[in-house]
Amino acid sequence: METIGTWWMWTGFAVFVLLAIAVDLVVMERQGAHKVGVREAATWSVVWFSLAFVFVGWLWWYLDGTQGREVANEVSMQFVTGYLVEKSLSVDNIFVFLMIFSYFAVPAEYQKRALIVGIVGAIVLRAALILVGAWLLASFHWILYVFGAFLVFTGIKMWLAAGKEPDIESNPVLRWLRGHMRITSRFDGEKLSTVIDGAKHYTPLFVVLILIGTTDVIFAVDSIPAIFAITSDPFIVLTANIFAILGLRALYFLLADLADRFHLLAYGLALVLVFIGTKMLLLDVYKIPIGIALGVTAGLIAASVVASLLTSRKAPAPRAGG
Repeated sequence: METIGTWWMWTGFAVFVLLAIAVDLVVMERQGAHKVGVREAATWSVVWFSLAFVFVGWLWWYLDGTQGREVANEVSMQFVTGYLVEKSLSVDNIFVFLMIFSYFAVPAEYQKRALIVGIVGAIVLRAALILVGAWLLASFHWILYVFGAFLVFTGIKMWLAAGKEPDIESNPVLRWLRGHMRITSRFDGEKLSTVIDGAKHYTPLFVVLILIGTTDVIFAVDSIPAIFAITSDPFIVLTANIFAILGLRALYFLLADLADRFHLLAYGLALVLVFIGTKMLLLDVYKIPIGIALGVTAGLIAASVVASLLTSRKAPAPRAGG
């Protein structure tokens, strides 16, 4: 597997991720269970966003000095494009999390812990899948076409499903849990299990964590082929993915009350997946420059966001005398 990542870059990034998770956990324990406000969420969102661009700035500087300006520009744009794609797809992930929390009526003060556990699981899962994906691409070139076709199919499926809320009640994982485990309808603080009449029961928070974990798996299967269409360098794929995930919790609380305002975003993401899948399918015929890929991706996402804001669904004003 060809990569610009040296052993010390891989090690340094792993240490950074562990420290980031540790800081998040320490801050969470000190604050205790509480509702995350917009100000706190916005602050952390800016922090994670800034760290991602500090990283790519350092990466550009390092590559410019060791491998030349052309390589530095190419790799930096690959990271930014991959980060943009993963961050955008994570917004769709956030809306599913919101539906899960709403369905189980999870109190706002308990949502933070559930998200952190889900994020840690997503990091481990994606790291494993990225390494497997990189090995497959290095060993079997035809996997590119499988990934490309899958992305086009996923994009079309996302377009057709846009605007429709997932039916959580018929979720097979939820049905299995209800059929094989004692599950209570009441919360017991942030505990995952409680004792009722001498028998152990699992709380709704436990079920929420399981559903978030399975959602992570589904979204990882969609998003990882997408970023491999942008670059096959496992170091760039991993770092762009992880930086997008690290800011997921803060982004959730920032967007939780604005979900309805971005009702057209799914259509933009669907088009991005179709475009990226097509880019991958044409790789041996015509390699779309990374600059064009970045422009198209950013343009589609921006257009869907602007269109959403301009056509936000608002309750009609009551008529006089009505």
